[in-house]
Amino acid sequence: MWPPPQGLYLDEWFNLYYPPGAKHGDTMKGMDDIINPHWKQFEPQNPTINLLVGIAFIFLLTLSILGNGCVIYIFSKTPKLQTSSNVFVINLACADLFMMVTHGLPVGINIFQDRFWMWGPFACKVFAFFGGIAGTTCIMTMVLIGYDRCNVIVGGLAAKRLSKNKATLMCLILWIYATASSIPPFFGWGAYGPEGLLITCSYDYILPDWNSRSFVLSTLISHFCFPLVLIIWFYSRIVRAVVNHEKELKSQAAKMGVESLKTSTNDESTEVKIAKVAITHVCLWFFTWAPYAFVVFLGLLRKYHLLTPLVAGLPSLLIKTTSSMNPLVFAASHPMYREALAQTFPCLGIGKKEEKSAADSKTEVAPA
Repeated sequence: MWPPPQGLYLDEWFNLYYPPGAKHGDTMKGMDDIINPHWKQFEPQNPTINLLVGIAFIFLLTLSILGNGCVIYIFSKTPKLQTSSNVFVINLACADLFMMVTHGLPVGINIFQDRFWMWGPFACKVFAFFGGIAGTTCIMTMVLIGYDRCNVIVGGLAAKRLSKNKATLMCLILWIYATASSIPPFFGWGAYGPEGLLITCSYDYILPDWNSRSFVLSTLISHFCFPLVLIIWFYSRIVRAVVNHEKELKSQAAKMGVESLKTSTNDESTEVKIAKVAITHVCLWFFTWAPYAFVVFLGLLRKYHLLTPLVAGLPSLLIKTTSSMNPLVFAASHPMYREALAQTFPCLGIGKKEEKSAADSKTEVAPA
């Protein structure tokens, strides 16, 4: 049995015991001005949950530093990967890394000191502010990647491709936009505060006043719904273009009396391969951000009875997995990145093994 910390304790079966009348966040100090009363109406949550969340943050932080660090390093040092399209890839990795460094460290340290957010109200707002910047940059970078791939694949040789300088400028503007769109809560439009499990901070989407609701609604539309529409539009055009191209190849092959015009069954253009990587990223992004958007939408609809600390807290953790899993998607799906990564870090063992030639192979002969 654990010693009873702050009036709570777990028995040998991990059942939670607490004094009569105890509520979630009772021992949270100095946060009364920004914590939403909604979270304090619940009974104390099992402290093991926050411990597991903190450990998950530490794990994802480590994974993000290694993975995104590799992406930034490999794409920056490899000449053949230094294209305008990959400027957006590097920008995405920077945004992912920024999110986990600014979020993983505070939460990772926090779990060894306190059950709830211990850094104070202002740090809570800064934590949420950094999350707004990183999240907006990630989402909008996915839009730019979709636009660039659509321009290259759908436009073909006639498309006017972005220069590296223009792509870099677009990324810089994106960071400025993300910062500007995350500042309003500091000046009275909207609010930041502890969320769900009270170990992290984000937009306060439960406040009933129109000031806060209007900010959350505008953010939900501009940072999730509108980008989602654009991404669907870009990639639907890409899929349609690829399908039409395949039909044309089959038609030409039929006219020439051959089975296929491709040199091998695995012959694909670089654009199509990169498009597959980007689409994989979009799917990963959508399925990790959609639960959080749904929780925010419940708050806007005032379905407060559905917003328990656990329901509100887990989608926020799920978002962080995107920042850590993106590099793994690249390692699994981007051929040129895998090749460069294998050359730079051969110890990873992800490169193709060289087949022994007939001259080098030895034939064992049984002794006479």
